[in-house]
Amino acid sequence: MELRGPRWTLRKPPKRRTRWDRIFLLLSLILVAAYIQYFLLPDIALPLAPTPTPTPNPAALVEEAQALFDEGKLQAAIEDYQRAILLQPDNPAWHFELARLLALSGQYEAALTAVENALLLNPNYADAHALRGWLLHQQGQTLEGLASLKRALELDPNNALAWALQAEVFADQGLYEQAAAASRKAVALAPGMLEARRARGYVLYATGNYEEALSEYKAALAINNHIPDLHLMLGVIYRVLGDYGQAVQAFLDANALDPANPYPDLYISRTYAGQGEFGRALQYALKAAQEAPADPFMHGNLGVMYYKNGKLQEAVRELALVVEGGQTDDGVQVEPLPLQYGRVAEYYFVYGLALAKLGRCDQAVPVFQRILEGVPGDEIAVYNAQEGLRLCGAAGRPTATPPITPTVSPTP
Repeated sequence: MELRGPRWTLRKPPKRRTRWDRIFLLLSLILVAAYIQYFLLPDIALPLAPTPTPTPNPAALVEEAQALFDEGKLQAAIEDYQRAILLQPDNPAWHFELARLLALSGQYEAALTAVENALLLNPNYADAHALRGWLLHQQGQTLEGLASLKRALELDPNNALAWALQAEVFADQGLYEQAAAASRKAVALAPGMLEARRARGYVLYATGNYEEALSEYKAALAINNHIPDLHLMLGVIYRVLGDYGQAVQAFLDANALDPANPYPDLYISRTYAGQGEFGRALQYALKAAQEAPADPFMHGNLGVMYYKNGKLQEAVRELALVVEGGQTDDGVQVEPLPLQYGRVAEYYFVYGLALAKLGRCDQAVPVFQRILEGVPGDEIAVYNAQEGLRLCGAAGRPTATPPITPTVSPTP
């Protein structure tokens, strides 16, 4: 009912008819909306919504990683193994292969973590025990490393990887007969294994058989030509053999594969210095120190090259970081190197000689005395220390620098 007019007249409203056409239209709209909501919208990418991506296949990632490794793309292969392991972490073989690639790229700490993950999943994994032993040795834990290598051979007496890696550890310890036997065994068991050829070459180099060592490293490179350390060792051997051009090329090849590694530049610097090309040697010494600003060996080499180029102030600045420690101009902390025979003793006596030539004998004399007391059997260091003391004793400001006999050392 409704109220109308000033007198509030009561009237019944007219009876309404049912509108079936509107009901049908409404139902049709609902059905269309439902169809769009559940069937069309999932296929339409919203402008600001993330596009869903399919989950990668772990096995396909591993296959891709192996192909990348064959192409020399170590870091990309490592990343594919890491992704595969995240998706399927219970495969010990993948952890081992990741560790192997990390080891070949020089990332020893990460490699040790990966190989120990493999052993957690499979405690009787002979290859993993072998690689773990070698990695422990690289980090100064040789006794534990040898125990792990021994365990690998207990599990598998014909494990070529274990024989190869054990040979390298033996060679580092000076156990050359055992090293030679182990390396020969590795090659006999697996002549196509990179580590077996590398180990045989390493033992031959350590025992002074340079031509044979060169052949073995070339055989290793024929298996995979993209491992920086193999090119580095090739360069070292060429340099020992006096083939400086081939040595520099090998170091350049290593540098191209691993540009952030300071050692190719360090070795090139030493090679040019050995030929008397001190200007070129200084250029590469600078690059090496820039690539590893916290490494005292890089500063030591740079200091020696500054000295050989007559830049005494710069030589003192760099060599002081080696002998005393301190910070670079960029605020990087450098820890001093304790005095020892060979290369480090060279850094010490060159530091003393540079100080002496600058007339700073009050600082130079204690350095020379440390050499005489600390490395009395190092003939070159002792000779230069005695010459420095004579100069400082004869005059407060010496006018000449005593000659430096080149240091004899198997590695830079």
